[in-house]
Amino acid sequence: MNKNIALLAAVSAIALASSANALEFRPYVGAQYNLTSGNTVPALEENLSSNVDMHTYSVFLGADYNRFFGTEVFYQNSNKWHKKFEDAKVKSDFAAYGLDLYGYLPLGCDRVFSLLGTAGIANYDYTTKIDFGPDGSEKSEDNGLGYRLGAGMQYNVTNHIAVRGIVRYIWADKLENMDHLMEYSLGVKYNF
Repeated sequence: MNKNIALLAAVSAIALASSANALEFRPYVGAQYNLTSGNTVPALEENLSSNVDMHTYSVFLGADYNRFFGTEVFYQNSNKWHKKFEDAKVKSDFAAYGLDLYGYLPLGCDRVFSLLGTAGIANYDYTTKIDFGPDGSEKSEDNGLGYRLGAGMQYNVTNHIAVRGIVRYIWADKLENMDHLMEYSLGVKYNF
C-alpha cells in the first residue's frame, strides 16, 4: 500500500513539474480583415431580403497560455452595406465584441505552422436603414448574441509575428435580421 502511495506521489511530482514547465503566458495584440457573408431580411420590410457580403475589420487582444491553448477578446466593425431595390434603398452595418477560445495543433518539428480551432461568443449590434425616397425612411436596430465556431491555420513568421487565416460560422439566435453568417478572416498578430 505504501509503495503505491509513494509511486503515485512520484508520478504526480513529475507530472506537476512538467506541466509547470509547459505553461508559458504570452500576451499578443493584432488586427484582421474579415469578409462576412449572410442573408439579411430587414425587420421592416420582408420583401427586401438579400444576400450580404460585408467587409469588416477586427482588432484583438489575447494570450497564449502554452503552444496548445489561448484566449482572445476582440472588437469588430463593418462597412456600410447597401443595395438598391425598385422602390427602396437598404443600408446595413454591424459591430461586435466578444471572447474566443483558441486551440492550436503545431505541425512539424519546427512548429511554425499550426492548425487552429476556435469557439466563442459575441454581442452583435446590427443596424438597418431603408430609404423609400420621397416617402421617407425607416430604421431598425437589432442586438443579440452570436455563437462562433471556426477553423484555420497559423504561420509563425518569427517568435513575435504570426499570420493566420480562419473560416468561421456564426449563429445569432436573437438577431432577427441576420441569423446565420459565414466569416473569412486574414490577420496578423504580435506576441510580446
